[in-house]
Amino acid sequence: MSESASSPRTLPWFAQPSARTWRCEPAPADVRGFHAALPGYSPTPLTELQPLAEELGVGRVFVKDESCRLGLPAFKALGASWAVHRVLAERGSSGGEPGPVTLVTATDGNHGRAVARTARLLGQHAHVFVPQGVHPQAVAAIVAEQAKVTEVAGPYDEAVRLAAEAATGPDAVLVQDTAWPGYEQIPGWIVEGYTTLCAEIDEQLADEGATQGPGLVSIPVGVGSLAQAVVTHYRGRSSGRAPALLSVEPETAACVLESLTVGEPVSVTTGDTTMAGLNCGTPSSIAWPHLHSGLDAAVAIPDADSTRAAAHLATLGVASGPCGAAALAGLRAVLTGEGADERRTALGLGPSSVVVLLSTEGPAANPHSTTDH
Repeated sequence: MSESASSPRTLPWFAQPSARTWRCEPAPADVRGFHAALPGYSPTPLTELQPLAEELGVGRVFVKDESCRLGLPAFKALGASWAVHRVLAERGSSGGEPGPVTLVTATDGNHGRAVARTARLLGQHAHVFVPQGVHPQAVAAIVAEQAKVTEVAGPYDEAVRLAAEAATGPDAVLVQDTAWPGYEQIPGWIVEGYTTLCAEIDEQLADEGATQGPGLVSIPVGVGSLAQAVVTHYRGRSSGRAPALLSVEPETAACVLESLTVGEPVSVTTGDTTMAGLNCGTPSSIAWPHLHSGLDAAVAIPDADSTRAAAHLATLGVASGPCGAAALAGLRAVLTGEGADERRTALGLGPSSVVVLLSTEGPAANPHSTTDH
């Protein structure tokens, strides 16, 4: 049931004041060097958008544009490439079979394509499980990477379960970007891979004169693996300013917001959303401790807000899909409407603050029409 534009609505929001003082172990130092040595590697753009800074009442706004990362339209290649590198290295050092393995995963689109691309480049096989609701063009892109694709008549969590079952053979390895008790090493490597994105942001902000780093980072969240990487990067440092970290989810799949609200990881029943890559019902088990302690705030947004944000970013020269634009849509929701002043204070934002929005995908990553609901 849709609300009229004038009807009041309570913003789905959670904040915790202690997050900026929490600390954790940093990510391994060699991840960035691994990525830098890959063919075709270059840092993705960090684009300053002054009109957004004026709109949001902050000093500077930058968008980390992941619309082309290692030749793919989303950031996921960072995690998949590092994790597969570690999987194959471990397999080789432990005397595993020398022949190719099948890398098995479930995906809302981008992670599966990244695993399939990595497998193809390294002469391995890939088997990708795709839940309902993923656009046929996204499925076709995975098939084009020479992967076997199994379409699942159920949600993301069901695709993950079936992928795990399929990966039990001797020449198969599950490369999943969510963790659960008993399956945590490989998802941990995927998270490590994502930290390269944050290392680039630090260097790029310094080049732009923002040497203290961001005051806030807005992060689109599915199971929370990227958010875990961002928390690890900014809470794993013993010195320097600790930025506020905001997670943004679809209202129809706000598992992290719900988990933070009740204080323990919970699963939610997901609905349809154009933010397909964020349509996840259960937080990753290894992400949860970092999210629980290291996120300053969480917000959930409707599809219409993300669609509007993507259109606005396009007018400013940044190509962003619905998931990537969620970073802007979420911060907009937080900084406007009833209670905005209190939320701004909770995040420590002022007129000179530097904000970074993680635009995690370009439009090609998650094809959708404006008529989708």
